[in-house]
Amino acid sequence: MATLKLNNLEKSFPAGKNRHRVLKGIDLTLHENEFVSVVGTSGCGKSTLLSIAAGLEPFDSGDVLVDDQPIEGPGLDRGVVFQSYTLLPWLTARGNIEFALKAAGVPARDCPAIAQQHLELVKLGHAGDRWPGELSGGMKQRVAIARALSYRPKILLMDEPFGALDAMTRHQMQQLLIEIWEKHRLTVMFVTHDIEEAVWLSDRIVVMGQGNIDTTFPVDLPRPRNDGVNRTARFIDLQHEVLSCIQQHAIN
Repeated sequence: MATLKLNNLEKSFPAGKNRHRVLKGIDLTLHENEFVSVVGTSGCGKSTLLSIAAGLEPFDSGDVLVDDQPIEGPGLDRGVVFQSYTLLPWLTARGNIEFALKAAGVPARDCPAIAQQHLELVKLGHAGDRWPGELSGGMKQRVAIARALSYRPKILLMDEPFGALDAMTRHQMQQLLIEIWEKHRLTVMFVTHDIEEAVWLSDRIVVMGQGNIDTTFPVDLPRPRNDGVNRTARFIDLQHEVLSCIQQHAIN
């Protein structure tokens, strides 16, 4: 199990003759097995933060540590799932997972069984031979999650993974993700615009201002969370508190 630490993180982009600071001294720690959602207005830097944690984007200064060791780019200790499915269209669902396993150094003879195991984990054991073009959006995203989990990362980084899905499929995917998280006890950073989704899934919600962390809300709702929890007074109050915090930055 792993902790992810971001210490005094700074990131800027060129803006004409100057530079635009996107992240301003971010300090954030995700503990073992913790599910943390990051929310905020568009352009506040939350996706940039996740990309840096994934090792996919450089930063100006600060530290990004996994188990107190600095990261040096992408690594097998972190799995990443984006809103776009990023499946290779010339490979089957099983082939996409096997491709990731081989890239991770898993012996070729072991890849089919491991790929099938993870397809079954996301309830797609029957669909291993289908091509991405034959899969629905929700099925593609399940393959992407299976691929990200197949090499057993310590940390799962997810950037709006359900944003392109219809409401029913999105709810099903949320339920599936909770089941997987409870089974594998991963540390998860989850970027979303959906406040209800953040409250439903998380142990903690981090609200970003413009490049900084404004407020952190502990989600003090019992687990496992059943369908009725989203109608409780505490669930609704948390939604309103998080929304109010985000709206302050939208106004300002």
